Amino acid sequence: MRVLIIKVTLRASWVQSLKEKRMVVKSIIQKLKNKFNVSVAEVDEQDIHKTIVIGVVSVCGSSAQVDSTMENIINFIEVNTDAEIIKIEDTVEVF
Repeated sequence: MRVLIIKVTLRASWVQSLKEKRMVVKSIIQKLKNKFNVSVAEVDEQDIHKTIVIGVVSVCGSSAQVDSTMENIINFIEVNTDAEIIKIEDTVEVF
């Protein structure tokens, strides 16, 4: 069993307030949960309205599934938001 942990940092240059940022974050989080059945949360930079940091965690059965899941999640984020991905950090824990 492998646990995939991804931390994605996005820049939303058009966002002008924390309220607007929350709408964007809630939308991305809900879409990821519905599509991939993963755990997702905003994990950092909650008080900075142009920066979004999302943590995604998934349990996978194999290394191939880890790679596929990570690639699909990153592609999904790119397609479903206007925010620019500026950093991706990933970790895989083996149990």
